[in-house]
Amino acid sequence: MFDLTSLLPKLLQAAGANPEMAEIAARIAWGRAAGEGLRPHAVPFRLFKTTLVVAVADAIWQKQLQTMSAELIFRINQLLGRSVVDFIEFRVDPATVSKVRAQGWPEKDPAAKERRTPIPAEVVAAARSISDTELRQRFIRAAENCISRREANSL
Repeated sequence: MFDLTSLLPKLLQAAGANPEMAEIAARIAWGRAAGEGLRPHAVPFRLFKTTLVVAVADAIWQKQLQTMSAELIFRINQLLGRSVVDFIEFRVDPATVSKVRAQGWPEKDPAAKERRTPIPAEVVAAARSISDTELRQRFIRAAENCISRREANSL
């Protein structure tokens, strides 16, 4: 499987001084640098000049991540092949973190979507009857997780 993060330095070079591309690349690099354990708790929100703004759920996460800031900046810039992020500002914003979690991002394992078995028709039919979009998505994810656990236990 090809690691798409290896293309980030080339994309930044091709984009030149495009701040939107730098922001997108920094957000992608954050996901990789933060790792599987931190991604659900800290969401890259925006890149302002050279400051990456990251939303965290509470003050405890904010304090913990501030102590790791230098390492995270190093990892991000290493992935990007140049210094794009000089500072990370951790903002307590539980609404943003919850919103991103509800959307199912970030995917813990990029290949997981490919491995998932199709959702049974009766689950899809039941989901259609739910008018609240967020609740419908949560219902489908819960069903997918249940099916995945059953399959894993049957192996």
